[in-house]
Amino acid sequence: MHPTDTALPPPAAPGPTGLAHDDVTELSEIDLALVEALQLDPRAPWSRIAAVIGIDATTAARRWRRLSDSGVAWITAYPARHASVVGYVDLSCEAAAVDSLTTRLRSWGPVFSLERTTGEHQLFLGVAARDLPSLDDFVTRRLGGLDTVRSVRLSICTAVHREGSGWLVHTLNERQRADLRGGESHGRARPGTGPYESDHRLLIALGADARRGHAELARECGLSDTTVRRRLRRMITGGEVYFRCDLTQRLAGWPVIANFRIAAPGPGVEAVAKALAGLSETRLCASVTGRDNLLLSVWLRSPGDCAALEERILRRHPELRISERGITLHTAKRMGRLLDRDGRGGAHVPITAAACPA
Repeated sequence: MHPTDTALPPPAAPGPTGLAHDDVTELSEIDLALVEALQLDPRAPWSRIAAVIGIDATTAARRWRRLSDSGVAWITAYPARHASVVGYVDLSCEAAAVDSLTTRLRSWGPVFSLERTTGEHQLFLGVAARDLPSLDDFVTRRLGGLDTVRSVRLSICTAVHREGSGWLVHTLNERQRADLRGGESHGRARPGTGPYESDHRLLIALGADARRGHAELARECGLSDTTVRRRLRRMITGGEVYFRCDLTQRLAGWPVIANFRIAAPGPGVEAVAKALAGLSETRLCASVTGRDNLLLSVWLRSPGDCAALEERILRRHPELRISERGITLHTAKRMGRLLDRDGRGGAHVPITAAACPA
């Protein structure tokens, strides 16, 4: 890693290139290439990113500032093991309470993702918990105990085959991707490794903006520059932290999220899951408990693409049964990042694992 130029330069003075929230109303091919470069190597130096996409480093940094200041794109970080247990919760409530309940749940640390959906359940939640008793307590007591909640359905994640950090814009060519993948390697998470408790402040700072430079992180966390470099290098090479560059779907051309509950019978579930995870549209593919043992979430160009994708999946895998399909009406929170009605990123709520009361 080249730490010296990951941070942004000072803001530009107001003028023709001013960075007001409403300035970004569409994304150019250069913008999309920049986002994909950061998806592949979120903390790569601007000089390296610029060389790959064919612009200079100052332009790359200023374009990113424009995107991030407007909430169109953002980079966050979170522990690879942000919880020992992850649950996916479908929640139904009184129609008049959807807005207030969405607002309330957005601020809860264990609720790392929150979507308002079609179907009999108005809300879909991703929940982090320390262990199974903690997840049970959170779902039955905290969620089930809310006055306006009518029913709660829980599926426990048993394996993640793909998640949002693995999704790409698909603007760069293979040579450009190979050049970016040649940077610092990100290892796979190993059982029993960190992040450690002492890394907590560093992870919170990275969660808000994962491209912060070492000096800024050191100041915010009360650590030395050397300590920050050492800990960050350990977390990256050990696969202890995920970095994720996200963007506003509507401006990027994928305004629709479709979620499928799928029953995959027999011993070939792993192969089917791998195939579904490999679809370019897939943002999440997870094995879960229950009769419908696969959860699939995809980004699409239009609602009509939902039926076309379903037909394509069943043509390739006729043994599957898709029992539920729904469309997300609004994403209120994505991996701790609060989103507005236009899908622009705002404040970051650190992900915390639910734990049983002492």
